[in-house]
Amino acid sequence: MTTTYDLIVRGGEVINHAGRGPADVGVIDGRIVKVGDLGQASAGEVIDASGLTVMPGVIDTQVHFREPGLEWKEDLETGSRAAALGGVTAVFEMPNTEPTTTDPDALADKLERARDRMWTDHAFYVGGTHENAKDLGELERLPGCCGIKVFMGASTGTLLVADDDGVREVLRHVKRRATFHSEDEYRLAERRPLARAGDWTSHPEVRDAESAIMSTRRLVRLAQETGARIHVLHVTTADEIEFLADHKDVATVEVTPQHLTLTAPEAYERLKGLAQMNPPIRDSHHVAGLWRAITHGVADVLGSDHAPHTLEEKARPYPASPSGMPGVQTLLPVMLTHVAEGRLSLERLVDLTSHGAQRVFGIAGKGRMAEGYDADLTIVDLNVRRTIRHEDMASRCGWTPFDGMEARGWPVMTIVRGRTVMRDGELIGTAGGRPVRFQETLAR
Repeated sequence: MTTTYDLIVRGGEVINHAGRGPADVGVIDGRIVKVGDLGQASAGEVIDASGLTVMPGVIDTQVHFREPGLEWKEDLETGSRAAALGGVTAVFEMPNTEPTTTDPDALADKLERARDRMWTDHAFYVGGTHENAKDLGELERLPGCCGIKVFMGASTGTLLVADDDGVREVLRHVKRRATFHSEDEYRLAERRPLARAGDWTSHPEVRDAESAIMSTRRLVRLAQETGARIHVLHVTTADEIEFLADHKDVATVEVTPQHLTLTAPEAYERLKGLAQMNPPIRDSHHVAGLWRAITHGVADVLGSDHAPHTLEEKARPYPASPSGMPGVQTLLPVMLTHVAEGRLSLERLVDLTSHGAQRVFGIAGKGRMAEGYDADLTIVDLNVRRTIRHEDMASRCGWTPFDGMEARGWPVMTIVRGRTVMRDGELIGTAGGRPVRFQETLAR
């Protein structure tokens, strides 16, 4: 019996868990049903991928899309627009909005806001606090929740859980893998007077490497004590990488393109406030440590930590300028450039941007180009050279720290559950993203 597919992506070089080589991808009802030679098969739609590379859909597991409450910086539509244009098929969005995402109503509100507005599939973190710790075991099981996020530093109000007792209480109630911003708030408070007015090169002195490793040591100790699983976001120091390499039984690790690419003090001298984020861009010693994490398999996931602010906000003199930079649209071009320059293989990049996310978060039916999985595909042209520019950014903030960088490799098509949402830099159709599902919380 001859199978007729809804979609065939034909003639590309496929890269997935099975390796790298020429293959076609056949899709029915939004799922992959065949990866192989489909030269004689027919389909309602055929995409010619000759000369292109077909990857599993990129999943960005750390974005701040600022809605509700901060929509002048970004919202769910503009952020997901930037994601789709960057080849990203799914995003996990953070809870530090106004109001914060710390209860069932706030999560339900975000899911309703995302309906028919987000171009990518999506899930939302629930913020862990002193006040809701006892409820986290139930909150993390709600549909559309990717897990619990805790700020040990770099936050304000109820989202800040700086003390060991508070972190311990969160970990006692969480059953899934909990996600952490790991900087020691007490040391940060002591070092704030070190900020030099108008001098962004003092930012990594205020938030020094010791602030990060102190916090991460505390976090791992508490995870071991409570038997919890943890995920450490945007690791920035060589010291943490060396330490976390010995604690992979409890901890998984995220790194970001900006911490792998930008270097202090040059980035602060050139970009000023646009280089400011938490944890900071650090010097070449720490950047080299992050690359060792890539090479040696310590890093599990690559996230953008897309956290936009307006140019007007960023122009305030340090330390009044806010921390955070956009990155969801440039994650793939920046990392493809590192691939082209020999710093990592394309296979390793796929592991960091799809397979790793599936493993760490237990994503159901996504993160692999395999039969039975959602037909999420990111198609890239490895031969394109294109300059990253402020004016091409879809984020509402309208800028990028990588302005002027020549990228070697570029996403040319984004396919979400068999539906093409971006082709050659243009969005197609209407926003139709859906909530991501997770293996630990599937309805039985």
